[in-house]
Amino acid sequence: MAIEIKSLEQLKSMRKAGLVVADTLKLIKESAQVGMTTVELDEMAATNLVKHGATSSFLGYHGFPAVICASVNEEVVHGIPNKRKLISGDLLSIDFGAIIDGWHGDAAISIGLGEVEAADQKLMDVCEESMWRGIAAGKNGAKLTDISEAIQRYIDSQGKYGILREYGGHGIGSAMHQEPHILNFGPAGNGPDLVAGMALAIEPMITRGSEKTKVLSDEWTVVSQDSSKGAHFEHSYAIAPDGKVFVLTAVDGGKAELGRLGVEISTLL
Repeated sequence: MAIEIKSLEQLKSMRKAGLVVADTLKLIKESAQVGMTTVELDEMAATNLVKHGATSSFLGYHGFPAVICASVNEEVVHGIPNKRKLISGDLLSIDFGAIIDGWHGDAAISIGLGEVEAADQKLMDVCEESMWRGIAAGKNGAKLTDISEAIQRYIDSQGKYGILREYGGHGIGSAMHQEPHILNFGPAGNGPDLVAGMALAIEPMITRGSEKTKVLSDEWTVVSQDSSKGAHFEHSYAIAPDGKVFVLTAVDGGKAELGRLGVEISTLL
């Protein structure tokens, strides 16, 4: 299937969805605390969707039962919200998607609850920074796997981390998951050229141990086989008609984080 190319107007609709995602993840990050449950956070996200006149990308997707994925500790991605109370030291990854006028936004964050181990904080920091390095590499005229190589190179430079093999980023637009699939590892210079009108979700997923995972009996929750803690960050970004990038799910469009990496963002969105 061909990669979907969006017009400026379509990207502007995606920006609206992206801002709902950004607002909801900010709300969750500010609200999550020891003693809460991920079901409570899911309800909070659902209420915020209604407030913004948006619908969920996740609820009902292949039968998924919630509006957020909430993954704790060794649960790396796709965790189903439940009534287990969060405790100090937990790592919590939240993935969330919203739809406005038929266009999707998708992003994820990892946060620590209470007193977090230094090594766990570094895990999250490395994962987040690798995402920004990937977006910075995914500029107009680059090859798709330039993103993959930039993500892996940064992660590998920071220590021994497991980069998930079976899961990666993806195209996004009129559907949440579209072509192309974007690996978080591998050599640069392969895959299609990146051009104006493309929108991609970049989402590194790493663990403090092995990259090997398994899916639990709920058929959704992905856990590390060695029970090592995981982290997951994601942003959706676009290459605007002017050839510059713009992060659709970042409040500032990625200006601060990409600016320090020497990347100027588009002013069209």
